[in-house]
Formats: sequence, C-alpha cells, structure tokens
Amino acid sequence: MSGIIETVLLVFLILCAVSCNFSKSLLSTIIIFMSYSLVMSIIWVLLESPDLAITEAAVGAGVTSILFFITLKQIHAIDVHDEEAPHEPTEK
Repeated sequence: MSGIIETVLLVFLILCAVSCNFSKSLLSTIIIFMSYSLVMSIIWVLLESPDLAITEAAVGAGVTSILFFITLKQIHAIDVHDEEAPHEPTEK
C-alpha cells in the first residue's frame, strides 16, 4: 500500500515540476512550488526522516514562498485593485 502512495506522490512531484515550467503566471508558479515542497516533505516522512521533512516544510513551503510573494509584491507583479478606480500602469 505504501508503494502505491509513494508512486502517486512521485508522479505528482514530476507533474508539479513540469507545470512550473509551462505556467504563464508567476503567482501560480509559486503556488505550484509550495505544493511541490509540501509533497516532498510528506515523502521525507514516508522515508522516516522527520528532520528533513520539517526542514522542507519550513524552508521550502514556508520561508521561500513568503520571500517569493514579497518579491512579487515589490516588483508590482501582484497588484491590489481598488473597486472604485482601476489601477492604470504608469510609464516612466
């Protein structure tokens, strides 16, 4: 039974890696990367390595993703739109 679960998780990892390459949106790529890290941490648990699982979950899905989100916000790739006045990009 665990062999089937490991196979499904490994196939999911491959699909995540391929979909990151073909994704057009930076935000969706980060979300796919987060899911990749979470599944990888589950695989580390199945391989009986909880220290690596905790590190993968904390660094891969946690800290790195937060840094990516902050970077997207700083370069204005994620914009918060006002409902009253739409945001128009300005040219310099």
